[in-house]
Amino acid sequence: MRYYSGVPDFDPLIAAVPSEIPLRNAPLVRVIAQLRFPLVIAIQQRDFVAPFQEAIRKSYPVLRQEQVQGMVLAPPNLPIAVPPTTVWRFSDTSGDWRVSLAPEFLALETTKYSSRTDFLSRLQQVVRALAEHVEPEVIDRLGVRYIDRITVDSVDEISRLVRPEVLGFIASKAATHLQHSLSESVFAVNDNRLLARWGTLPPNATYDPAALEAVPQRSWVLDLDLFREKPQRFAVDELLMEAKQFAERIYAVFRWAVTPEFLRRHGGET
Repeated sequence: MRYYSGVPDFDPLIAAVPSEIPLRNAPLVRVIAQLRFPLVIAIQQRDFVAPFQEAIRKSYPVLRQEQVQGMVLAPPNLPIAVPPTTVWRFSDTSGDWRVSLAPEFLALETTKYSSRTDFLSRLQQVVRALAEHVEPEVIDRLGVRYIDRITVDSVDEISRLVRPEVLGFIASKAATHLQHSLSESVFAVNDNRLLARWGTLPPNATYDPAALEAVPQRSWVLDLDLFREKPQRFAVDELLMEAKQFAERIYAVFRWAVTPEFLRRHGGET
């Protein structure tokens, strides 16, 4: 069982990142990068956001204003509604790429990921626009998330496509009765955390409606979210380098989780 390292039990969280193998039919359904920063109340104002819009409007010409209802927990853990927050959604004309700007975060997401280089280039554009027109002094959290999903016949052959460590009950005789099985693990490496979810979902089900749309087929999901929650100085080049490292590390974990058959099945040459 040799994968990219030549050793079946290597540690994908610290091992060297493998060379990228492009997949012609990649099962990625969404990729997200998000920066969270201390509250900037002025972001709710149209006049304040207008220069940011102009900086990215050629790439993301469609702007929608959304009001998002928030909730907080008060003793004894009862949810209390708080005033809605304005979130500005900038997207391309196809709707495949979207930038979200809110008083406490900036996010870039896509459902048409083509390459790490392209994604990071787009992230650079919006982070530089944030630096110029919003000027946060501190970043509280940086996160990068990749969500893969396979459906239909591939789910029935999942034992050939992923490592035994991420199979769970779907590899057992009980799998014929299995409807929903989702594993969640958190790994820590220095100040970084990896939230890894994988498992089987029944038709029309999701565990995160904002990031993973429900589909009418049974599916198997691999969801890798690498983040750092530690305040640090806002420095564009440092943040972009860290986002690149996060994306590379997620790829290393992805390559650890899947088999060469998975790569071939999705158009990769191994």
